[in-house]
Amino acid sequence: MQQMKGWKFILALVAIFLISINLRPSITSVGPLLNTIGEDLQISNTKMSLLTSIPVFCMGLFAPLAVQFQKRMGYRMAIFFFVTLIGIATFARLFFTSYASLLVTCFVLGFAIAIISPMINAFIKEKFPEQLALVIGLYSLAIGAGATISAGFSGIFYERFNSWSFALGIWGVLAIVAMIIWLIAIDKDKTVNDVTVTDEAARNPWKTKTAWLLLFYFGLQTSLFFSLTTWLSPIAMDEGFSLLTAGSILTTMSIVQLVSNIFISMLIQRYPNRIAWLYGLLAIGALGVALLFFEAAWATWTGAIILGITLSGLFPIGLILPLDEAKNKREANEWSAMVLSGGFMMGAITPLLIGIVYDMTGTHFYTKVIYALLFIALFISVYLIQRNRK
Repeated sequence: MQQMKGWKFILALVAIFLISINLRPSITSVGPLLNTIGEDLQISNTKMSLLTSIPVFCMGLFAPLAVQFQKRMGYRMAIFFFVTLIGIATFARLFFTSYASLLVTCFVLGFAIAIISPMINAFIKEKFPEQLALVIGLYSLAIGAGATISAGFSGIFYERFNSWSFALGIWGVLAIVAMIIWLIAIDKDKTVNDVTVTDEAARNPWKTKTAWLLLFYFGLQTSLFFSLTTWLSPIAMDEGFSLLTAGSILTTMSIVQLVSNIFISMLIQRYPNRIAWLYGLLAIGALGVALLFFEAAWATWTGAIILGITLSGLFPIGLILPLDEAKNKREANEWSAMVLSGGFMMGAITPLLIGIVYDMTGTHFYTKVIYALLFIALFISVYLIQRNRK
């Protein structure tokens, strides 16, 4: 496929943004309401954490299927179909409010997101090779926007309508808008078999040390993101903040992530030393986690702001790293699928672990310890990637 230009280029970017904004609200809208839903359904923190862990695990488990769906349906119809599925599963939460029904929607949503995420990544690599970092940055920005909006307004919707099911289900509206614009913006695929080029030699990522190191890093940064979006509000509520204020802390972190993403993506395009960026972002984030240990309002707010800056760069760089290492289009697809698959499955474990530890101890001190351990592991992963390159 040839690179898009002119108005088609702009319209395609808008479509990518609107599709990508649907990839987090069904997960991040749960965090601010975690305590509320748990109390209403009489569910333990361990079981509640599954509402985050199941979709994230599915995002990893089913990611390798994206290539097959793209080959059979093409980018246009495959992404349209799975965004439709996101909309249906999200709207279902308006009407089905049992814990079992929430688990079912979590599975469906995780499956749909799993197919869309690597497919969008491959679509960007193919259509925008000369603006890769910037368009990946837009993709990441949209994901952050979805997380920010859902984290910020879920608590407000609950307070206004006194219904956590409405606060979770209303986000299906985003899918309707995305479906329409995507069909308008993206032309029909001329062929549905262009994802894998059979005459290209490709290294098997599952047998390559570099790919495993990238998976390890991506899994750790995913663990950090979903652990923060799931448990930062409950941490704040345990420290005496109200539901709306605790949600505002999470929203603030997400807004900072959103704004910083714009500037960091531009700077990464201009100064492409990925390892230097990762060390800098992790050093900033480590300070943010340290502040969370001070149970004071100023420390919680400041820590959330600093962590937002860190998260704004970790995810897009994680998407770019396998594309940097890939020697051709086939490797780009296979390596991205592996990194996203294993990384998201890793990311599902930590929020669940935090729920188990909190049920056992009754304190979020150990949640903060887990955050700190994640940063130590992230520093180690970046060092190993750097050493491997040498």
